[in-house]
Parts: sequence; structure tokens; C-alpha cells
Amino acid sequence: MIALAEYNQDPYDIDARKVTFDEIYSKWSKEKYRIGRDDQASKALIDGYTTAYNNSKPLYELAFNEIRAHHMQDVIDTSGLGYSSNNRLNSLFNQMYAYARKRDVVEKDYSEFVKVPADNKPSSKKPFTDDEIEILWDNVDKYELADATLIMIYTGLRVSELLTTVDKKDINLDDRFLTGGLKTDAGKNRVVPLNKKIVPLIEKRKNSKDKHLFVNSRGDRMTYQIFRRRWAPMMKELGLDHTIHECRHTFGTLMDNANANKVSIKRIMGHVISDVTDGVYTHKDLEQLLIAIDLI
Repeated sequence: MIALAEYNQDPYDIDARKVTFDEIYSKWSKEKYRIGRDDQASKALIDGYTTAYNNSKPLYELAFNEIRAHHMQDVIDTSGLGYSSNNRLNSLFNQMYAYARKRDVVEKDYSEFVKVPADNKPSSKKPFTDDEIEILWDNVDKYELADATLIMIYTGLRVSELLTTVDKKDINLDDRFLTGGLKTDAGKNRVVPLNKKIVPLIEKRKNSKDKHLFVNSRGDRMTYQIFRRRWAPMMKELGLDHTIHECRHTFGTLMDNANANKVSIKRIMGHVISDVTDGVYTHKDLEQLLIAIDLI
């Protein structure tokens, strides 16, 4: 009766030997995608893992507890995908094994032995030059997204973070920081110090009558799709050739060129810091981040 009650509450095949990769993915994904189903960031995450699952077809019918590292490694090695997509595949395997172990489907995590081939291709991303940044400053009142571009360049925020996680209430102009962020636990709701140069830009946005910092023609929160459509014409008219993500790349480059503290750079950008266990920001931490941000 106890076994039946537990099965009804969490209905797995009682015989773990019969549970396939496909079935584990189905159960894992229902739980994984349950929260934040409607927001833009979660949709991107769902799309990424769905694509990874679609590239795992050789594993679908295998009993999950019979899958070994070489099965998963073969999927990655023969995928023909780039580094980022293979990394997502590996992440899917990691999360499915954690899910299966928690429910006693497997005892050992073989995904930890899977390796993603190194990305040896040179980066195609190019940072904005000082002259190009000056062009943006010269046209900040002429183009709607010029200020957003500068804000990303001087904060390291992703465009999705700027549009979907930063509200007016999250901005503290007196102490020069905002809170927001996505992706990893280190990136979510992180403290982002504000360079003195962009404080007037953010203050103007915050003091506007709009409900959100960036809005569409109807006054609703601007989406990434609209931002991207308006980005290309602005770049063309300014004589610039950059992707949106190169704003964040520019931030990292500027901070590195200014010899900013590596830990500060990682904290501001929301990267995982393996040698720092305390994730709580103190007033001293903020002071140090402000010193780092004002170097650029």
C-alpha cells in the first residue's frame, strides 16, 4: 500500500530497469518547465533543452540505468554541432542524471565522465572601439536604442536581462547600482554597479512616465524581437557593424583592459565564482564593484 501510494504521487515505472531515456526526459521536462513558462527567458531555456533532446535520438529507447558515458559521448562526438550546442547537450545529460538519481532510477552519474570537445575556433565577436562608443554618445538623443546600447556596454547586462529583469524599482541611483539578471544562480538578481557615465541615461529612463524602462509603441515592455528589429537599422545608419551580444563582450574587454579585478568582473557579469562561497553582497563589496566599474 505504501509503494502504491508513493507510485500514485510520483508515477514512475516501479521497475527502474524499464524506464527509458525518453521517459525520464518527459518527466524531467514537465518539472523543469513548470515555473516561469510564459516569460521570455524561460522560453529561450525551454527551446535550448528541447533542441538538445531532439539531438539525443540514439538514446531515446535505451533503459536509462543502462546508459553509460560512451553512449552520451557518441551523441556529442557525432552531433556535428558547435561548442555551445554540445555544451547544452551535456547540460541536459547532467540534469537528467541528477533527476534520476534523486528518484533512485540510477545509483551512479555517468554524465560526469562526458567531455565536450574544446572550442578551438577563434571568437568572431569584436568589441566596440573607443571611436565607435563615442559615436553612440554623440547620437544618444537621436536613436531610441543608443542609450540602451551604452547601458549594456557599461554594465555587461545581456539584452534579455535589461529588458525583462530590470524594473524602475530595481534601480538605486543614490548608491549607483541596480539588481537584475538571468541564466545561472550567480547571474539571477545580481547587483550591477552603475558607471558614473551612464547614470544620467538610466535616470532619464527611470523618471519617464513609461511603466517600464524600455517600452514598445503601445507602452508595454519591449521584447527582444522588437529590440532586434530596431537594432539593425540603427547600426546601419551609424555606420557600425556589431551584434547585440557584442555590447556584453565590449564590457568584458574594457574591464580587462583597465586591469579590473577578475573576481569583480565575474560578479558584475554574473559568472560563477568557484573560489568565493559567500554570495551575499556587503556594503564593502559594492564599494569595490563601483571602483572596478569606474575604471572604464
